[in-house]
Amino acid sequence: MSSSVLILLLPFISFVVSGIWGRKYLKNFSGILGTVCMLVSFILAASVAYNYFFVTGRVGGQYLGTIPFEMNWLRFTNELSINIGILIDPISVMMLLVVTFISLMVHVYSLGYMKGEERYATYYSFLSLFTFSMLGLVVATNIFQTYVFWELVGVSSFLLIGFYFQKASAVAASKKAFIVTRFADLGFLAGILVLSYYSGSLDFKEIIARYTDPANPHLQAIATASFGGVSALSWALTLIFIGGAGKSAMFPLHIWLPDAMEGPTPVSALIHAATMVVAGVYLVARLFPVYAISCPAALHVVAIVGVISAAFAALIACTQTDIKRVLAYSTMSQIGFMMFALGVSKYGGEEGLGYMASMFHLFTHAVFKALLFLCAGTIIHHVHSNELKDMGGLRKSMPLTHITFLLACLAIAGIPPFAGFFSKEEILSAAFQHDPVIYWAAIATAALTSFYMFRLFFMTFYYDGEKKAEAHGHDDHSAGHSSIAMTGVQVVLAIGAVVAGFVPFGQFVSSDGFALPTHIDISFSVLPVSLSIGGILLAMFFFYKKSDKAIRISEGLGSVFVTLKHKFYIDEIYAFVTKKIIFNLIAAPAAWIDKNIVDGMMNTFAKATEVFSFSLSGWQSGKVQSYAAWFLAGVLSLVLISLYLLQLL
Repeated sequence: MSSSVLILLLPFISFVVSGIWGRKYLKNFSGILGTVCMLVSFILAASVAYNYFFVTGRVGGQYLGTIPFEMNWLRFTNELSINIGILIDPISVMMLLVVTFISLMVHVYSLGYMKGEERYATYYSFLSLFTFSMLGLVVATNIFQTYVFWELVGVSSFLLIGFYFQKASAVAASKKAFIVTRFADLGFLAGILVLSYYSGSLDFKEIIARYTDPANPHLQAIATASFGGVSALSWALTLIFIGGAGKSAMFPLHIWLPDAMEGPTPVSALIHAATMVVAGVYLVARLFPVYAISCPAALHVVAIVGVISAAFAALIACTQTDIKRVLAYSTMSQIGFMMFALGVSKYGGEEGLGYMASMFHLFTHAVFKALLFLCAGTIIHHVHSNELKDMGGLRKSMPLTHITFLLACLAIAGIPPFAGFFSKEEILSAAFQHDPVIYWAAIATAALTSFYMFRLFFMTFYYDGEKKAEAHGHDDHSAGHSSIAMTGVQVVLAIGAVVAGFVPFGQFVSSDGFALPTHIDISFSVLPVSLSIGGILLAMFFFYKKSDKAIRISEGLGSVFVTLKHKFYIDEIYAFVTKKIIFNLIAAPAAWIDKNIVDGMMNTFAKATEVFSFSLSGWQSGKVQSYAAWFLAGVLSLVLISLYLLQLL
């Protein structure tokens, strides 16, 4: 059996075993089972990556895709069928490494974090299902297989976000995530149907080949067809992007992401670091040649939505007081960076810098964002609260978490030589080359990133220091953060946050498969790094020690601060549209019509049938004498009619 198949199969086995027999027979062993399966999957993924990148993958200087496993699933015609397979190419191999590594870290961390949880086996079963679903998505050979695993990711995220189903807020958050992403997925499905209808295929390889060849009749057909003055290809790719925007929590389909923090913190790390939220980025990257070569207009939509989402989320993050919500909006902002990097990119060579930069940032972000969330989990485990007002001064009682959190903050702020610096500089360089407006918006957003992340850092580990440090030092549960499983994972990820940027990423992943050199230019980096350092110093000025400086500024901003605090009232707008318009003006009339007209009509038919049946019931009284009398009356009637007819003749 191919090792690439085992990478997917092992998490699935863990899901089945823990899900069926875990709670009754395996109990705490479910965590060990899930972790061992993920460890083996990661080792196999590393083996596949080494073999692909250093042995077999490159042909004539270019990395080409291979399919080590494929089977026919559904055949509709001789030309159209749905296969299930595994595609090995630069971005799928990179994602195999990222997903298995981050999932392994979360599995190990959860051994300590979830210890004693009543539904421990169920948690690991759901975690394995989530990992299996994401792995199936990234290695899909065709767009329909992607959609199947795409929906499985949605289902498993629903289960994990609502894991604490006893809490009404967790139930509401899981439903919100599921419903919002379902609306987006409707666009994805419509885009798949349009794209596959004109291409005559569902396979990525065939779709890309047919839509990037100007002489191909499939491209000519979809380019000629239009709706509302927009080509069918533009519609298809935009609809597919809508699906990706929903899963990646892009504006305005982002409202589910902050509420998804209701799940266990390790789940937040898995969802936000390397799996669910980057699925949309991966989807656009998978079809990137079609976007870049055949439909730049759709790619421009990706760029605009990406940069708006990045700036929008960064502004909101500056005002939030829940540690996990700050990190959630940070994720949305960083995904926005990845999206607009794809949006400003071209195809091939130096022009494809944005594509490489986007994938590079996905790679580095997975490490430092997982570290941020897992550090947050350790902090929450320590203080039993998500609110920043309940923190402060934790550097003394949590020295290791203090250092690892600092390293992650420096990485996300883009401070050299940490991982985020290298990938973010590549993104800014791509934006500078192709779209100055997006570049300056990105520069400002990067500065905001430094400010809100170090606001979070100082308010957690410094700010209202001594009094809270003493209180936490006597916390009976404070030892929870020193679990070997939890702190060990933090150390490993912290090392990754320092060294991941030194990976020569462009040598392995590029828009056309050929090696692309690093584009770090010291003179170019002076401005963004200076602004990032300025953001750190500004956060230190306001939040290093407790004072009323930040309060005075927020009061001075007035309604602007209130608007940011309430997240631009987007949730309220959705609630108004849903409850006041959809429920009252659409759902309520529909319910009235259903109850009074549809049900009323059926009830009338039923009543008429009942009355008619009752009126005929006397004909079936069960009395032989009655039947004989009616029989005799019928015979006499027939005789009289016959005599009358004879007289007429």
